[in-house]
Amino acid sequence: MQCRSFAFQVQLPEVGLGTWKYAGGTGPLRHAVELGATLIDTAESYDTEEIVGQAIQGIRHKALLATKISPCHFRRRDVKTAAEASLRRLKTDYIDLYQLHWPNLIVPLEETMSAMEELADEGKIRLIGVSNFLVGELRRAQAALSRHRIFSNQVRYSLIDRTIEGRLLDYCQQNHIAVIAFTPLGHGLDQISRMDPTGLLERIANQCGKTRAQVALNWCLAKKGVVTIPKASTIEHVAENCGASGWTLTAEQLQELSHGIRYQRRGILEIALRRIARYAFQRIGREPA
Repeated sequence: MQCRSFAFQVQLPEVGLGTWKYAGGTGPLRHAVELGATLIDTAESYDTEEIVGQAIQGIRHKALLATKISPCHFRRRDVKTAAEASLRRLKTDYIDLYQLHWPNLIVPLEETMSAMEELADEGKIRLIGVSNFLVGELRRAQAALSRHRIFSNQVRYSLIDRTIEGRLLDYCQQNHIAVIAFTPLGHGLDQISRMDPTGLLERIANQCGKTRAQVALNWCLAKKGVVTIPKASTIEHVAENCGASGWTLTAEQLQELSHGIRYQRRGILEIALRRIARYAFQRIGREPA
């Protein structure tokens, strides 16, 4: 597995493993770590922290554990309580990367980030990250920190969803913030196939001697500062995904994929409406999925 270097001399594998709606047991998780896909991502809201904790017993020193705190726990006292609960479920005494799952538009970022810094100072978390943050939100998050820096932003990115391209991706690259791409295969190769009526992905996969999934992941990895966390619930799929690392598509193949496969890129208005809807839920004490 090839790794990429980021801030604080941290190295992340190009391919890790996401666990949203994961149901594969401990085997694929352990196999991922042994293959070098050491970044295992979970969240308190995924209900997978316990299985991740079981899987890394005896190999904790090899794994890079990332989990996320839900916005409903962004008050200072709740941050500490949520972190302790995640540590218990993960069966570890520290979290490598602790991430804010979504922005919370009710709780001041200064309050949340102050508690995150205390966790880092206590050694309970190593790195502070965020997820689903826009450029303005990233700026405010960093400004709310006094002793630490934002390490990463976990965002949706794939051949068929390129919303982050442009301003957000540029900002992360310029400010040395790791981009952790979730759902880098969309919601499955069937979804990508619907956006690829000419079979371009399969043709390029045949040219490279790779699978369609490996080509789709490698396309993401062509971007500076990006790593991927596809979900894989079998040992075979873990091995296949890991095969996306350590090689590169040609410039011509990258261009073909970028222009030949249909994709969506959410506009400013759609993004703003989604934020307003999330704010409305937060105002009544609820958090949308």
